Amino acid sequence: MTRKGQHGRLQLALRRLYLDADPSPVAPFHDQASTAKALSLLKEALPALRRVAVLWNAANPAFTSVSQSVNALAGSLDLTLVPGPVREPEDFPAAFAAIASQRPEAFFVLTDALLGLHLSEIIEFAANERLPSGSTFREFAAAGGLMSYGPNLAALLRQAADYVDRVFKGESPATLPFQQPTTFELVINLKTAEALGLTLPQLLLTRADDVIK
Repeated sequence: MTRKGQHGRLQLALRRLYLDADPSPVAPFHDQASTAKALSLLKEALPALRRVAVLWNAANPAFTSVSQSVNALAGSLDLTLVPGPVREPEDFPAAFAAIASQRPEAFFVLTDALLGLHLSEIIEFAANERLPSGSTFREFAAAGGLMSYGPNLAALLRQAADYVDRVFKGESPATLPFQQPTTFELVINLKTAEALGLTLPQLLLTRADDVIK
């Protein structure tokens, strides 16, 4: 399947999960370990980095433990985090304005269904502010973000499609077993790096599973 086709299927899955009133076992596209790894890779790409804005869905309870992990890692990496919480689609403009006013040096996105549905707005904000950006989902880098480290898109789509199919057949999301992703990949958008005037470490580029040129 092409990336365009994958993106279309992903948007349908994201919208179904976001609109579902019950918690879903596939709503979070992250875990503590992979999210911490994504942030550490952003720091590796930008060794002088000190201030990082973080955008996340404050209404998603799954981010409680993840945010604790990110905060702990930020301290060990000598990073200051600039918070940018959202809860509803209407919150994005205010969150973007608050982040921009704090003049961060980079932008980190904790992706879930809500943020995934507003990916184009997030990428546009990062580009307009000339912020190197990282996330936990490869679609972020494919759409124009600098880099991502997180679950493999194809594997995640198969998992999401299975759960959505079971929900449509009458099963309650609350009764479905929770499953964490098992396949992760590092994706770097070299076009975005060049547009930002960045030269990324060669060692990091050689470790990437996919380099978008």
